[in-house]
Amino acid sequence: MLDLVRLRVLAAVAAHGSVTAAAAALHYTQPTVSHHLARLEAATGAKLVQKAGRGIRLTPEGEVLARRAAEIVGRVDAADAELAALVGLRSGLVRVGAFSSALSELVPPAAAELRREHPNLQFQLTDVHPRVAVQQLRAGAIDLAIVFRYDDEQPDDGIRYTYLRDDPIHLLSRRTGETLADHRDSDWIAGCVNCRHELLQHCADAGFTPRIAFTSDDVIVKQALVRAGLGVTTTPGLALRAHLADGVRSTELPVVRRILLATYGEPPDPPATAAFITALKRVTLV
Repeated sequence: MLDLVRLRVLAAVAAHGSVTAAAAALHYTQPTVSHHLARLEAATGAKLVQKAGRGIRLTPEGEVLARRAAEIVGRVDAADAELAALVGLRSGLVRVGAFSSALSELVPPAAAELRREHPNLQFQLTDVHPRVAVQQLRAGAIDLAIVFRYDDEQPDDGIRYTYLRDDPIHLLSRRTGETLADHRDSDWIAGCVNCRHELLQHCADAGFTPRIAFTSDDVIVKQALVRAGLGVTTTPGLALRAHLADGVRSTELPVVRRILLATYGEPPDPPATAAFITALKRVTLV
């Protein structure tokens, strides 16, 4: 039988990339981590790690087991949180993954409201892109996610989605009343390669390919570039609630993304998670 502690060690090595980092994350000594890896290899009969320079790396067998170990550990941690939450919500952990503007505008008031009602509840909040959040849900690393989707996207199988609100997209420039097409010849400020798909699609729908001159995922940096007249960009309305720089003008576009709450697994949700969902729905109506 595979030992849960040793699976947790292997998952930590895979996540952190080295025995040293895994030991620090788990509050173990390095020899203890190495011992657990050796015992896990003995139990499985497979070579799980191999030397690579001054460190180690996972073998193909190790990578397979590490992926499953992360899922198992995540599910066990979730079970611990559920059992704790069942004790009248006197304790428990709610693990939330959300994109930046939701994490700054929606999650804090919901968490604060729930904390007032249940002071001993703990929160683990992670800033994460929706695609990664869905992966973390499946792996049991988080209990719920706040994600966004556009009308042409299909939900992932096995994920339960609950609609929270619409979030209109805005053009940021130095004048109001403009359209995307008005800036077909302008320089554009886009997010990273993994985060600019929506911008490219919006511009394509307007009949042009944007000339991307600057790359940043930071809303403050993007608005500073717009204010300086170095380019234009788009941003969701929820992000504008957090920050709108002087000299930057926003124009609402006929594009809307849907903000959704995502959970995984069969209902009902654990009590602590369900309570947080209720609080989150309340604050989105404000």
